[in-house]
Amino acid sequence: MEASGGEGPARRKHFSMLRELVLADLLTLGNAACGTLAIFMCLKWLDGQSSTYIWIAFGLIPVALLLDILDGAVARWRRKSSYLGADLDSLADIVSFGVAPAVLGYTLGLRGGWDVLVLVLFVTAGISRLARYNATLDQLGGEDGKVPYYEGLPIPSSVLLAGVLAAAFGLDAFGEALWLGEVELLGAGFHPLAAMYLLAGCAMVSATVRIPKP
Repeated sequence: MEASGGEGPARRKHFSMLRELVLADLLTLGNAACGTLAIFMCLKWLDGQSSTYIWIAFGLIPVALLLDILDGAVARWRRKSSYLGADLDSLADIVSFGVAPAVLGYTLGLRGGWDVLVLVLFVTAGISRLARYNATLDQLGGEDGKVPYYEGLPIPSSVLLAGVLAAAFGLDAFGEALWLGEVELLGAGFHPLAAMYLLAGCAMVSATVRIPKP
C-alpha cells in the first residue's frame, strides 16, 4: 500500500565500479597485479621452468612498492580519492607484501612444518595490522586529519624479506642449501631463516612500534 502524500524515500544511487575508479585506484590495482604475478612466477619456477621466472617474481615486489607509494602521492596531488581507495590499498598490500613474500619463502625452501606455520602467521599478522590501521584511522589522525605515525611495522617493509631471499637465491643458497640450515623441533622441520618472517609479523601487530609517517 502506497503512502499518501510525498514521493516516498529517495532511490539509492547505483554504485558504478568503473565510474568510481580514479587514477590512484588504477595504480593500487597495478600493485595487486604485481603481487599476483609474483605468485604465478613462483609457481612457474616450481614447475621446473627457467630461473628467469623467480627473478621476475623478485623484481615485481619492489615494483609493487613503487606503485603503492605512487597511488598515495597521486591521490594527494589530485586531491581526489574514491570510496574504494582505502579498502583497495589494504587488499592490494596483503597480496603484494603479505602473500607474495610468503610464497617466495616457501618456494625457496621454507617448507618445514614450523616454517609453514610461521609463514601463515606472517600473512595473518599483515592482515590484522592493516585492519587495525583502517579501524583506528580516525582515532590516530591529528587536527588536520593526517595520521602522524604508523602503529606497527608497515607491511610494505616485507620488500626487505624478499631482498634477503633474492640475495640467497643469487648465491645458490636455496632449498637444502638455504642459509642457516634446518633443525627439527617436535618432529617438524624449522629453518632459522624463517625467524625473519616471525619477527616481521610480531613487529607489524605491535602497538609499541611507532614509525613517523611522511
